[in-house]
Amino acid sequence: MNIDPSTTKYLIRAKIIADGVVEKPDVVGAIFGQTEGLLGDELDLRDLQKSGRMGRIEVEIDSKKGKSEGEIIMPSSLDQVETAILASALETIDRVGPCKAKIEVIGLEDVRLTKKAKIIERAKALLQTLMEGSKVSGASLTETVRQSVQVQEIISYGKEKCPAGPNIETSDAIIIVEGRSDVLNLLKYGIKNAIAVEGTNVPQSIRELSKERIVTAFVDGDRGGELILRELLQTCEVDFIARAPRGREVEELTQKQVMKALRNKVPAEQFIEMFGFNKEGGGQVQDTMSLFEDNEDEENDLKDDKRPIAPKPKIEKQDRPQAPQPQVEKPLAPQADKNQEQKTETKEKHLNPEQQKYKRILNGLAGSFKAHLINSKGMTVKEIAVKDLIETLRSPPHDITA
Repeated sequence: MNIDPSTTKYLIRAKIIADGVVEKPDVVGAIFGQTEGLLGDELDLRDLQKSGRMGRIEVEIDSKKGKSEGEIIMPSSLDQVETAILASALETIDRVGPCKAKIEVIGLEDVRLTKKAKIIERAKALLQTLMEGSKVSGASLTETVRQSVQVQEIISYGKEKCPAGPNIETSDAIIIVEGRSDVLNLLKYGIKNAIAVEGTNVPQSIRELSKERIVTAFVDGDRGGELILRELLQTCEVDFIARAPRGREVEELTQKQVMKALRNKVPAEQFIEMFGFNKEGGGQVQDTMSLFEDNEDEENDLKDDKRPIAPKPKIEKQDRPQAPQPQVEKPLAPQADKNQEQKTETKEKHLNPEQQKYKRILNGLAGSFKAHLINSKGMTVKEIAVKDLIETLRSPPHDITA
């Protein structure tokens, strides 16, 4: 239906039912003919249409099985009272053409309220779009500029054109990551000496570079990271190993997480010794995340503990299991000398039966990250994790001697 908007303040909606086949001209003629003179000269439909106070009458009607049904819509620019009078006058029509008919007013609709509701809904949608656009443009302005600079800073290194930071050629130490997005994320936090292998097949240029620099392998905390780490250990001279948290990727880490992971890196030789990695290949990929998680837990315990710890040195004097040490960044040679001195001292000492018993217990605990509390009878009272040892020794169980 085409409704004239210039003459519309209200809409009269009515339903018509006729006992015969009628068409639109018949309905319109019946409306004009049977209301003429009924409402007086002021509300005569013909005069109202000529003056523009009443719009064109729209009729939609269908005929089925000898009967007709349809809808009548009359636009009005009169006031509410006059519009209501016209609407009630429609219900006085009882014939359309030669057929009996019945017209029932469904309702009066205020077109302005409908328009207001549409205006409000549209305004809300436009305002939401505007606010989202403003928020994104304002928040991402700095990030967009930073990312564009970071992309410009990335260089291609070697014949394989590996993505790398701008300092990869001049830095004494490098960080090997998995992909270009990892290099971008590290660039965002000011780390410009990273280079990506982009797959498990390590490029030859990275292999050669690892022979000249101090290398830290920084891989994801998932199975893919284990595979790439195994490949790096077999093909490159890796000095330190850092892992993202379990189930996380380097490219999605925050600055705090990146710095924490790099701070908790472990020497490659210690890593290989702990998990039995074979540089020649073979064997199955292991879950090595426990080493890095234990490092984090131990570091947090040390940070939270502000009181002096007396019992711990007594346990360390005995040949305790080698737990991973966080933040180990010293060269490997001094550490090897220290271990050699400890072995020499152990060989020179003659152990009594009680010490030999403790030694057997310690050998059984090697690499398990667990500790035993022993009473005066030499019996194991409790088995605890190494990371919980500090808290347990603050209030030890009764009759604990070792």
